[in-house]
Amino acid sequence: MIKGVLFDMDGVLVDSEPYICKAAIRMFEELGMKVLPEDFIPFVGMGENRYIGGVAEKHGVKVDIEKVKARTYEIYETIVRDKLSPLPGTHEFIAECRKRGLKLALVTSADRVKMEVNLKEIGLSWDTFNSIITGLDVLNKKPFPDIYIKAAQNIGLNPWECLVVEDAVSGIKAGKAAGCRCLAVETSFDASALYEADWICESLLKVPEEVLNW
Repeated sequence: MIKGVLFDMDGVLVDSEPYICKAAIRMFEELGMKVLPEDFIPFVGMGENRYIGGVAEKHGVKVDIEKVKARTYEIYETIVRDKLSPLPGTHEFIAECRKRGLKLALVTSADRVKMEVNLKEIGLSWDTFNSIITGLDVLNKKPFPDIYIKAAQNIGLNPWECLVVEDAVSGIKAGKAAGCRCLAVETSFDASALYEADWICESLLKVPEEVLNW
């Protein structure tokens, strides 16, 4: 029986992917590099260390990842101000989960600074969730299962009692490897790429009824 829901953040609760991509592109421009949006696609959902570091590796450039990540977040915070909004169904689906007495965790591969900016911009308070896990809390990021195993433990549940809500291929792989059931939202990838999920929906406004009834 489902007892908890583990929410990814970017691409699930908020459509922030275009903005972090733009911020990273601007950061690379400051380094004298021209990178393209498609360069980042293989690293979506893996946290900014890999998101930025993977693109740097692709272009054969060594970077101080902590320094360039911090600069990317600075740019990100500036360009998202008053522009981010919750994805369709975010508040409604969370309210339904809380109504059913399910424990909730926010589980993001991003650093805490980005999480704080996003929650503020979309009007979600920290106490919406019983626990918040960021990429700083685990060594191995998605697609490794560590972050979802830790999230389940933090709300006092086993992974197999939890539903993971994800938008990225790496996140679905992490959730399934942890032993959770997974709901994929078609925000960042087509349904064909999200085939490992147990359920797929266009948005959180169109969640299949059986997702919360097992």
